[in-house]
Amino acid sequence: MGLQQFLRNERGTTAIEYGLIAGLIFLAILTGVSLFAANANAMFGTISSTVSGVTG
Repeated sequence: MGLQQFLRNERGTTAIEYGLIAGLIFLAILTGVSLFAANANAMFGTISSTVSGVTG
């Protein structure tokens, strides 16, 4: 493989781009799940406190 042919080859570049996109999507999903888990935990804590207060 000549140097010019090597420099024109874009298969590796495309694979790296897809890898970066997949990584960013993963980080977005992880962030969303973390935020949802924190909010769900707070919500269930509030519900638990309310139920405990009502039932005495």
